[in-house]
Amino acid sequence: MNSEHKTPGIVLIVDDVPANLALLHDALDESGYMVLVATNGDDALHRARNSLPDVILLDALMPGIDGFEVARRLKADFATKHIPIVFMTGLTETEHVVAAFAAGGADYVTKPIRPPEVLARIAAHMQNARQMKQARTALDAFGQATLAVRVADGRLVWQTPLARRLLRDFFAQPDDVAPEELLAWIAAANVARRDGREPNSLLVAQGQRRLLASFHDQTGDDESLVVLREENDASAIGSLIAAFRLTQREAEVLYWVVQGKTSNDIGEILGNSPRTVNKHLERVFEKLGVETRTAAANLAQSRMRGA
Repeated sequence: MNSEHKTPGIVLIVDDVPANLALLHDALDESGYMVLVATNGDDALHRARNSLPDVILLDALMPGIDGFEVARRLKADFATKHIPIVFMTGLTETEHVVAAFAAGGADYVTKPIRPPEVLARIAAHMQNARQMKQARTALDAFGQATLAVRVADGRLVWQTPLARRLLRDFFAQPDDVAPEELLAWIAAANVARRDGREPNSLLVAQGQRRLLASFHDQTGDDESLVVLREENDASAIGSLIAAFRLTQREAEVLYWVVQGKTSNDIGEILGNSPRTVNKHLERVFEKLGVETRTAAANLAQSRMRGA
């Protein structure tokens, strides 16, 4: 085999009929796929969670846990919910086709199995699945805390490992459920975008730690892409110094203005008088080209968000 050829991917076949398994295994193996097999629903769930195949070829009717229930459980599990499922069924009645899609199926083929048709369906779903996996892997590699939220039901469609860790740290939520505070902010951000306005960021404080959420884009009809970043005082102040050529003290004053502090509050934090704080603020206004605290805070926040 050419060393540059890439394996088409991993396919899990789930069927309780040995003849069907043999037929599909041989066809997929000859096409270069890595093939896993399961003969019942319990084994299918176990192998899917452990191996994370690219596509699952799933028999609809099996003893014990049938294919529809297997699909529902896979789609309810955050680790496996992204895997496309192609149902195999001898039942072509409308209610069974509808049941397959309602359970989370991406496609279906009818029995008796025709290997060329199965290979064509697998190839189509494999390409989409691997493109999504590559995109997520790239985000993971660059340490991006990115997540996609389905607003209608508040579910997290996917998230990078760093995003999952930050959500766990700042919110007591299940891994696949978006925090209410995040959902409310996304709704407001969507309204702002429809009105042609730049959405504000969400800032969540937990003791000395702060989480900044920025609205990136909409990835589907009802899915929003959000970028998370944990920030601290030092990194934020450093970004303001670099962005606006401020002195250390000017950047500190501006940073606390962004946090909504008054001149009296800032004076207490920095050990200066409110008059001295206002003098620093006048120089900040001049360097930023603004005239009000609100304008300075908005400009500074946008720079910190993009840092």
